[in-house]
Amino acid sequence: MTGAKGLSRQQMCDRLAREFEDGWVVNLGLGIPTLCSNCDFGAREIIFHSENGVIGYGPLAPPGAEDLHLTNAGGQYVTLKPGAAIVHHADSFAMIRGGRIDVTVLGAYEVADNGDFANWKMAGQKGGGIGGAMDLAVGAKHVFLAMEHVTRDGKPRLVARCNIPVTARGVVDLVITNLGLFGVTKDGFVLREIAPGIDVATVKAATGGRLVVPDNVPTVRV
Repeated sequence: MTGAKGLSRQQMCDRLAREFEDGWVVNLGLGIPTLCSNCDFGAREIIFHSENGVIGYGPLAPPGAEDLHLTNAGGQYVTLKPGAAIVHHADSFAMIRGGRIDVTVLGAYEVADNGDFANWKMAGQKGGGIGGAMDLAVGAKHVFLAMEHVTRDGKPRLVARCNIPVTARGVVDLVITNLGLFGVTKDGFVLREIAPGIDVATVKAATGGRLVVPDNVPTVRV
């Protein structure tokens, strides 16, 4: 897949954020997903939720405007929107475990074509990040993933079966990568939209799991 770049990380999140519905409570995981808070939602009201107790935050804080006491769960400085609330960590997780999160957007090392995904432990790693992602994967109404399509050495991240410890099984609805937007169905990954400048042959070569390519695949609008 040499030379295939496709979408930038912000473009990936901009596209995924168009799936958020008005009034949704949205949790953003570490890494790429945090860029979703920078998106322009127009008239839609999106309430961003962070595990550390910041409810209703907005875009990442620009350089020089950081509040050292205000971060998302990844430690990035964020801004607050009108009506935002700061709550106890336990209350934040009560929202997750109580089924009040409409969608969580998470990063992942791998995702399988049956909706399993792995994001808490890499191969050969001691320990790992057991915790928030597992709660979110089973507590949120929808699970979206934002991730690079292949590893740094060119191996597929969209696979037939996860090769590292799984975070949750059969929960993923939608995946955005630098190569396109994919639905997860009983038939495997469905290519819903393809990144500008990328052809179907490139997507097929970079995907390890079952891939369904409809007759007409629109290009991701950026």
